[in-house]
Amino acid sequence: MIPESFKQDLLNRVDIVDVVTRYVQLKKGGANFQGLCPFHGEKTPSFTVSPSKQFYHCFGCGAHGNAIGFLMSYASLGYVEAVKELAASVGLQVPDERPRSPEETARKEREPDLYAVMEKAMNFYRAELKKAPRAIDYLKNRGVSGEIAARYGIGYAPDGWQGLKEAFQDYSDSSLVECGLVIEGEGKRYDRFRDRVMFPIFNARGNAVIGFGGRVLGAGEPKYLNSPETPLFQKGREVYGLAKAIDAIRSTGHVLVVEGYMDVVALAQFGVDYAVATLGTATTPEHVTKLLRLANELVFCFDGDAAGRKAAWRALEVSLPLTQDHKPLRFLFLPDGDDPDTFVRKHGKEAFEKRVQEAPGLSEFLVGELRSQMNLATAEGRSQFLVAAKPHLQKIAAASLRLQLVKEVARLGEVTQEEAERLLGVAETTTYRRAAPAKRQFKAPESTEWNLLARIATFPSLASDIDIGLVDLSRDESRALKDISDYLKRSERAEGLSPAMMIEQFKESSYADLLFQAQVFGMQLRETEEESRAFVKHAVFKLGIAKKTQEIDSLGARLRRGELSREEQIQHAKMISDVKRLERQLQVDSREPSK
Repeated sequence: MIPESFKQDLLNRVDIVDVVTRYVQLKKGGANFQGLCPFHGEKTPSFTVSPSKQFYHCFGCGAHGNAIGFLMSYASLGYVEAVKELAASVGLQVPDERPRSPEETARKEREPDLYAVMEKAMNFYRAELKKAPRAIDYLKNRGVSGEIAARYGIGYAPDGWQGLKEAFQDYSDSSLVECGLVIEGEGKRYDRFRDRVMFPIFNARGNAVIGFGGRVLGAGEPKYLNSPETPLFQKGREVYGLAKAIDAIRSTGHVLVVEGYMDVVALAQFGVDYAVATLGTATTPEHVTKLLRLANELVFCFDGDAAGRKAAWRALEVSLPLTQDHKPLRFLFLPDGDDPDTFVRKHGKEAFEKRVQEAPGLSEFLVGELRSQMNLATAEGRSQFLVAAKPHLQKIAAASLRLQLVKEVARLGEVTQEEAERLLGVAETTTYRRAAPAKRQFKAPESTEWNLLARIATFPSLASDIDIGLVDLSRDESRALKDISDYLKRSERAEGLSPAMMIEQFKESSYADLLFQAQVFGMQLRETEEESRAFVKHAVFKLGIAKKTQEIDSLGARLRRGELSREEQIQHAKMISDVKRLERQLQVDSREPSK
């Protein structure tokens, strides 16, 4: 048994769009992402992935589920294997469910939340910056304004072995080591970051600190020190500045990848808000996948020296299997001696963005690097060129781009396109498909209870606004609504329950499909939580009137048979008056949301 709390934490950390894009090419469409369904052949995309609801649904074949269900269906994994694979992707370990002693249970409950530890550390570093003239002078000399420093949460780690003792009363707490803030060895503990300007690294949503990057003030090494791999932080999956850049990336349609924290900060100060940085590591497939999901164009920016071109080549090799015809990748090389920070300060935003716009595309960079190593004036050189191009062209996922490159390589190699295709071993890529579940026709019930279920399935916290005593329990949707509402009201974690976890919690129930259809219906409504809350309030009000009307009808039947006492007749008349008043109130309220 995997604990419910672990599954909820896992589904809150995993982004289903990241999971699905490992296998399916998705394109942004409004609030959701769309693509060709991996479970059945189709030419027009009907496969939708909702980042806000964290589930997928195909309107063509009916396949649906959360991130766990997708891996089970697509990769043919068992339930536990799918959970383990997802957990590994976000640095979690599926807990050992052996029985715990009371002492172990008590210790587990005392463990502080790691996110809270990281936030406390960030606040400490930020406060220390105000007391550190050297660090302030360093930032001023680099042209960093107080506004930008505050925006990025920049701080300072004091020059002492155990500076964090001031922030954490229990310096021996294991969570400080687990978060990578403190190093422990040979019976000693000391701060990992000392006398460094600190750059907090936030998760993609910007609501939690997951790591730090520290820049040394003096001439010490390493120049930049990053948090180690922790349960919260994996360098190969994260980029610096994404949460701050996300709005600009979406509005401009492109993202700029630079190499350093200061590059991101300096560019932001000059109004280039769509830059992010890798975290002291080479570009990874996860970086490229994540950024292509957010932007229509990805531009890598490197120094123009040999090290910069080497890093760019590594980024190109990683990107080839992830290329998409509708999302170009380009490579910007700055003049020798310049990085984005120095260039934008010397020449300004306009000159820098002109360079971004004129940066060569992936194909130009690839072909240019290969031909520069060969003498194409000789048969031997052209042969070497074709051999060198082969593995790269075979990796390219984008069909149109691959075709264009085959033609260009054929021209330079002085062979025909057909000869090049044969020599290069370039064939049409096949799309991997899994059998889709049998599609079941679904007709949504026309009831108030169904509309309430759709809102609760979309925003679980609204369950507390419903009086289940008012619903008609003869309906399937009403019974589902009651069970779900009862669960949410007694669950300690209901406040943070996501639609994805709702799928997980009720996947074995008799109304699992009904619940998911309600979630799809809720997604199509496109209501905000407040709009859904207003609908629920209004619907519950109507159900209350209907309930009273039933009671009036029952008393009316008895009245006609002469069975009511004087007191019951008075009660009957009062109830009629109350219902008329409530109906008038309902008519006055013109804000009833559309079904």
